[in-house]
Amino acid sequence: MNPTPSPTDLLAEEVAYNVAVSDDNFAPQHWQGGPIDCAGCVHLSLRTLPQREGCAPGHACMQDVYARRIDRFFRWHPALADAQLKHPYFEVRAIAARYVSVFLLGALVADPDETVRMQVAMRLPLTQLARLVNDPHREVRIRVAHRLPAAELACMRHDPDYGVRERVAQRLPLAILPTMAHDPDRAVRMCVAQRLAMPALLRMLEDAEPEVRRIVAERLPAPLLSQLAHDADWCVRWEVAQRADNAVLQVLQHDPDAEVREAVRSRQALVLAFDGVAHG
Repeated sequence: MNPTPSPTDLLAEEVAYNVAVSDDNFAPQHWQGGPIDCAGCVHLSLRTLPQREGCAPGHACMQDVYARRIDRFFRWHPALADAQLKHPYFEVRAIAARYVSVFLLGALVADPDETVRMQVAMRLPLTQLARLVNDPHREVRIRVAHRLPAAELACMRHDPDYGVRERVAQRLPLAILPTMAHDPDRAVRMCVAQRLAMPALLRMLEDAEPEVRRIVAERLPAPLLSQLAHDADWCVRWEVAQRADNAVLQVLQHDPDAEVREAVRSRQALVLAFDGVAHG
């Protein structure tokens, strides 16, 4: 289906049109350079039609170098997008991909420009999305990882780009997620630690990065927090103090870091108050 603009979008569009035909402070310019020649345009007949039914150089024009004006043209005339899949200007192909029939998107999977393929990755039917799993551009693969059915994401766990693997870690089924616990990138392992279930989470107790161990301390069952009470990083120990029981608090009350000791005192007061209510 072609996207339908909301009433708010339509109103804003008309206001912008009435304020000035040439928007964004840029004079109309052909995508190949120089002025726009309406006489040689295949859509010349649209010039005789009013506003949204027609076109407007400097505002809604497929020949313009400016993407916003191209997009506005196709928003007014989405049915014309299907005929522009081989247009020589990549911006035209990329914007046409937003409006073209989904049945024709497959023709753009191998487009030479990544901007076009990024648009394709956002609209391609899920049954065909695997065709872009190994796209040469990271931004295309990130969009694939965002949409690919979770059950099919395992094939992208070892993508060469950390941004792709990070998105995979956010959506990978929990049963497979432990296989990413030792990813070489910290940001990816942080995503893993935020989702990993027990007992697999224990695998990350000794992660080399304190940011990862801090997340583990946030999520580890309280009875197991003693395993991080002597962590080398004060932020991890501070996190432990937020949920620790009395036994662990006793260990941390003489911590060398003042922030940790303050957190211990606050936690002890909370535990004491809770015990008082429970036994009152």
